[in-house]
Amino acid sequence: MTVISDETMREWLAKTKAYAAVIVREGPNWQAEDARAILWEHGRRNFELREQRKLCIVCPVTGDGDVRGIGIFDAPAAEVEAIMAGDPAVKAGVLTFEIHGCRGFPGDALA
Repeated sequence: MTVISDETMREWLAKTKAYAAVIVREGPNWQAEDARAILWEHGRRNFELREQRKLCIVCPVTGDGDVRGIGIFDAPAAEVEAIMAGDPAVKAGVLTFEIHGCRGFPGDALA
């Protein structure tokens, strides 16, 4: 097992960067007749945001509960608020969202 010193931790922590974490939940219109088509366009928009490198990580959530996705944006919270407010599924009430400031290590990636 690798031992991480306090000095190493301080060096790594100094390199963290601010991000915005978004938790997406079912909205009041989750069961609407056209919800699946709207969610398809929500997904298309996520792909566009990934191509623009604003949405670094997008994770659809499956299973029980009302959480439907988690995203990490490389943008300030105010910009992410505007991005999410313009999302077709949010505008249609199919999804809602909350934004949380967070910090991460640049270069981290999913395996």
